[in-house]
This record gives sequence, C-alpha cells and structure tokens, in this order.
Amino acid sequence: MEERPLGRSGLRVSAVGLGTMTFGGQTPEPDACRQLDLALDAGITLFDTAENYPIPLDAATQGRSEAILGRWLARRGVRQRVVVATKVAGPGDRAGRLDWLRGPDRRLDWPNIRAAATASLRRLGTDWIDLYQVHWPERLVTTPFRDRFVPAPDDPHQVPIEETLGALGRLVEEGLVRAVGVCNESPWGVMRYLAAAERLNLPRLASVQNGLNLLNRRLESGLAEVAVREEVGVVGYSPLAGGVLSGKYGAGVTSLPGSRSSHSPEFARRLRPRVRAAVAAYGALAARHGLSLAELALAFARSRPYVASVLVAGSTAAQLRANLAASERTLTPELLREIDRIHDENPNPL
Repeated sequence: MEERPLGRSGLRVSAVGLGTMTFGGQTPEPDACRQLDLALDAGITLFDTAENYPIPLDAATQGRSEAILGRWLARRGVRQRVVVATKVAGPGDRAGRLDWLRGPDRRLDWPNIRAAATASLRRLGTDWIDLYQVHWPERLVTTPFRDRFVPAPDDPHQVPIEETLGALGRLVEEGLVRAVGVCNESPWGVMRYLAAAERLNLPRLASVQNGLNLLNRRLESGLAEVAVREEVGVVGYSPLAGGVLSGKYGAGVTSLPGSRSSHSPEFARRLRPRVRAAVAAYGALAARHGLSLAELALAFARSRPYVASVLVAGSTAAQLRANLAASERTLTPELLREIDRIHDENPNPL
C-alpha cells in the first residue's frame, strides 16, 4: 500500500484508510475486528473514528467504535505502527440532536475539547491520538444538499476558530495529540485556521477531511487548491456516497435490509432523479470498461492528485474485502476524461 505525507505534520498515511463509523452499531465487534485485520494485512495504516460513532447515532452506543478499535489495537500490539484519527463533535444539529454527548452546551472550547479528548483516549486505550480532528464547524457552512452558502446570524456564544485551535494546541503541548485537523470545512475555514496558526504560533492543520465521490466533487472548487498550495493533506470520505455508488440501488430501490439505507429514513432523499441519472451514467461507463460501479467510484477517489488518503468501509468483512480490491484499480487518462464529461453534464447532484 502506497503511503503519502499528511500535510507538514511528519505523519505518513496509507493512500487508503479505514473508516469505522459502523463499528458497534450496524457492524458487531467480531466482524469489525475481522475488518481491522483485513485492513492491516492490506497495508492500511490510517484508522479513522470519532467520539460520537457508531451510526446511527445513539446515546446507548456512543463511543463503541473507539472502544472496539482500542481493544483491537491492544490485542494486535500494533499501536506504534498505525495512525489513529478521531474527532471531537461540534455543537448544533449538524449530526442530529446530540444533547446526550457532553450536554446541550457542547462547544469547541477548551473544557469541551479536553473532556472529549480525555474520553476518547480512555476508550481507545492509548496515551496519544495521532490526528485529532474537529468533526464539523461551530458556524453554519452550508445547508444540506445545496452548493450555496446561506448566511445566518452569528451565534453570540460561538467559539472563535482561534480559541478552538488554541485548545487543540494545548493537547499537542501536553503530548496527548500529535497533529490536528478539521472535517467538513470550507476553504475560508481552512485558511482561517492556517492564519491563526501562523499569527499565534499554534499547531498548523495537518489535514482536512471532506466528502469526495463521483456525485460530490465540491472540494475541487477551492478547497483542493488550498490543500495543495498550503500543504494540507486531504482525507476523502464517503467515496461510495454512503452506498449510492455501490451498484445496489437500481431503479425503484430505495432501501435494502441490513444496509445503511435501512437505518436512515432520510436515505431515499439521496436517490432523487439527478442522482439516479448520474449513477446510471457512471454505471454504464464502468460496464463499458469492464468495471463495476463501485470499482470505478473507489478508484476515482484514490486517483485524485490532491488526496492524501481515501477512507473506505464496509458493513461486513466481505464488503470491505471487495472495496479494498476495487480501490487499488488504476483508471486510464481516457476513462478519467469520460468521468469528467459526465460530471460536467450533471455536476455534484448529491
């Protein structure tokens, strides 16, 4: 497995990482551990989780993904060989009501970040976190399923980016965190973090983790240039668009037993006409080149020149095995041009 630098942090990560957000929920621990073994054997060194996982998010299961990863790390004795990434949840309803997670006053300030990191370290059974990420911003960035920015009144209690980065910096100073990153951020947000780091002598962002797939290439409109020119590693998540690009959802199919669609009543919103049209076009293109739709999608995400790592996952070990093999495919320049043609005709439908 190819390894790539994660910004200027000194960390190197596998070009494909493993996402664990179903571990302890949709994926029971025995199968989760089989997936972790598969990933390690395939050369994966980046393992990504979050304090609020697994999905579907629930107070009864919160933290299980980290705990499962921690038990596996201890059993395999590989902590020094891998990069463990986790996240602190921001405030608001970005991921649904989470008042059971550190209470209704959850903010990206020092008390909250310290409490979240301490709990994550305990569940992971480790003395340090390699990459500690802000899961989403405090401020409103976009509305769901839209490209446009929607201004909103400033929250008088909103924690400034400088204060959040200062709190992360204290964890770095204490040796509890090696590098810091952000998720679901905008180009403006990343540049604001970078400016604060330089101005206040705080840790520089190592990475930004945003969605990236054939149906959602929004990060190429600004964020990719920021990442390349400012040397911030891009970690792409959801390369199969939450399963939409798995090839399982044919005409009229909106839910499958045991899949993420069966756990999310909002999943059908992803399958509106523009999305289905794009999926059909990419599926036909893949078939012409002897590929499955999933192979095309995973290989595309890994091919992006600005990406440090792409997170893959699977509800089962069998799915993960197939996704790992698909991500290793190499796409020809001709095929990449055909992908761009479909994208230009129906850009970012998801």
